[in-house]
Amino acid sequence: MIKAIFFDLDDTILWDQKSVKEAFVATCKVAQERYGLDLDELEEAVREAARKLYSSYETYAFTQMIGINPFEGLWGNFLDDHDEFRKMKDIVPQYRKDAWTEGLKALGIDDEAFGHELAERFPQERRNLPFVYDESFSVLDRLKDNYKLLLLTNGSPDLQNTKLTITPEIAPYFDQIVISGGFGKGKPDPSIFEHALQLMEVDKDEVLMVGDNLMTDILGANQTGIKSVWINRHQKERTEVVPTYEINHLEGLFDILEELRKIV
Repeated sequence: MIKAIFFDLDDTILWDQKSVKEAFVATCKVAQERYGLDLDELEEAVREAARKLYSSYETYAFTQMIGINPFEGLWGNFLDDHDEFRKMKDIVPQYRKDAWTEGLKALGIDDEAFGHELAERFPQERRNLPFVYDESFSVLDRLKDNYKLLLLTNGSPDLQNTKLTITPEIAPYFDQIVISGGFGKGKPDPSIFEHALQLMEVDKDEVLMVGDNLMTDILGANQTGIKSVWINRHQKERTEVVPTYEINHLEGLFDILEELRKIV
């Protein structure tokens, strides 16, 4: 019998990819107006520069373990009480400036001051552009009275809480919120799932884990013995990680829950 549902945040409930994309579009438009640059070309150049720079820092292994991607580094402040986050806090201002400056250079524009201007603009745009999937609130409304709900998200507590602050409707649905940077390890490490089970006072066979990422949400749930639901909105190919269930819309959860009720 399912008593609790664990949800991932980014690109499961919160449409983070769209927010990042729209922030890039808004910021790149400033460069288009200044230098006539192609929006898509500049975005891809900055993304490529960001990926390369991000992986070169001493904090990279930590960001991989906790689950913080290069584009979160382009707008997060990382005001967290942890040595590695303090290093990130010191690194990111230069990182942002370099990523945008290198992106401009890739398109033939050598303007460091403008790179800095764009680097400061992007975080503002990202904060102004929070998107939530259309069905998120209606699904949570239907679930909240019948199941315990826990949000299990990878990332910096400072940044993930910023996302929840700018979409204030989300947090009240959840009995508990677990953020990997506060726990010390990220999904797919089984320990963070076991921590969530203890917080919710449920057994692993009483839980569904819902998430969009096979290598974190689904792998971690599988390794912990929790039934996993892969929300695959974009028809991605499966890897070697096999979810217990696959849906392409959060409404699909209700069919799974109904099926599980019949089994009991």
